[in-house]
Amino acid sequence: MKVVAAYLLAVLGGKTSPSAADITSILDSVGASADDASISKLLSELEGKDLAELMAEGTAKLASVPSGGGGGGGGGGGGGGGGAAAAPEPEPEPEEEEEEEDMGFSLFD
Repeated sequence: MKVVAAYLLAVLGGKTSPSAADITSILDSVGASADDASISKLLSELEGKDLAELMAEGTAKLASVPSGGGGGGGGGGGGGGGGAAAAPEPEPEPEEEEEEEDMGFSLFD
């Protein structure tokens, strides 16, 4: 995913056909890395294709994917009694104030 994201960032930056060096420099700028095989695979898959058309095709494919929905069921009934009582949480201990250390003299003498 980070290789695809770097490719898309390069396109947004004005590169119509980003190179492997462009993708690597973007990833390096954020401290990420990717192997050369994944970069070259992405570039070979996208070579000669229009990115806007690919994204439009992908959006059309996603429209046919069910995405859940439906009203959902009603809430569950009340729990049955007789379960073990929850263990009480321990109360936090009050913080003790630090006592002033006697330094051998008083500031107000």
